Amino acid sequence: MSNGAKIFSGRACLVTGATRGIGRAVALELARRGASVAFNYAQSAEAAETLNGELEALGVQALAARCDVANTEAAAGMVKQVKDAFGRIDFLVNNAGITRDNLILRMKEDDWDAVLDTNLKGAWNFSRAALRHMLKNEGGGSILNVASISGLVGMAGQSNYSASKAGMIGLTKALAKEVASRNVSVNALALGLVATDMSQALDEAYRQKLLEQIPMKRFAEPEEIARIACFLLSDEARYITGQVVQADGGLAM
Repeated sequence: MSNGAKIFSGRACLVTGATRGIGRAVALELARRGASVAFNYAQSAEAAETLNGELEALGVQALAARCDVANTEAAAGMVKQVKDAFGRIDFLVNNAGITRDNLILRMKEDDWDAVLDTNLKGAWNFSRAALRHMLKNEGGGSILNVASISGLVGMAGQSNYSASKAGMIGLTKALAKEVASRNVSVNALALGLVATDMSQALDEAYRQKLLEQIPMKRFAEPEEIARIACFLLSDEARYITGQVVQADGGLAM
């Protein structure tokens, strides 16, 4: 699949949590390949405006909307807004996610609820709303859930995050079975460590400790994760569904 090919021309995608990091890279890569791109933002209108401009500069339609992914009504409203603006929804990337790390005995109930509501309920909200439109497409569609190896192996101090990402993996498999006959694929990316603002903020000694555990001895770049995401959304991957693709440099093998 050529990086420069406009293979998604005429297609429309919605990416949650796209104003920075992995989501931003995915949104831009989709636009480079010709897709119209909609994305939500929770707080930073400035970052949303910047990304919107970059997407439009790539020659595609772009739409930014303030939306709390954990709010079911708001998610449905945004999906309708995207359908009205683009006329269709072909791809959904459930990327929005937060962390509130702590040992379980120190974790506050609010920190559990916030992570599960954003990471897991957010994916359910947008999948449910987008599928109502996607299932009517002649060519079907694709959903990609951005999960984590934390959902496969569990991470100490991340009972909320690990549970939310494990839930996303279960959601992926259940939805894949529900909609496969309607030509809609549903897959998940289980990511390891990616070079984003979040990982850059880690203590240097801790970063080195993590690097030692990765067989490839480096963090992933957001752009290479974006390319994997685009493959899984593309027609070249139409026979892949219900799968959890680990992109972790070998960390959890």
